Amino acid sequence: MSIDMEAVILEIVGKLPPGKSASSEEVARAADSERWQRLTGHVRATARGLARQGRLTVLRHNKPADPDSFKGVYRLRLPTEDERAAALAKAAEAQAVEAAGETEV
Repeated sequence: MSIDMEAVILEIVGKLPPGKSASSEEVARAADSERWQRLTGHVRATARGLARQGRLTVLRHNKPADPDSFKGVYRLRLPTEDERAAALAKAAEAQAVEAAGETEV
């Protein structure tokens, strides 16, 4: 059984009222109510990728967290326009740094 975790996450947070968030456990349980514990790592990895793309915000202590370095308990919600813009700018910057590194070789 293959689970499209990205779709599950976006469906869960998409149904929430603006500003509200979901726990990783809620997402994992929605994906598989019986074996949800096995999915928590998959939820985290997928959430990181979506946050890097500006499609999701990862929260720690109810504040946006860096998707590349957050640890511990976290929650997920749709990003504000400012959070989306910041995530996209960071991704573009990382891509530019990577491209510059490739040209130096």
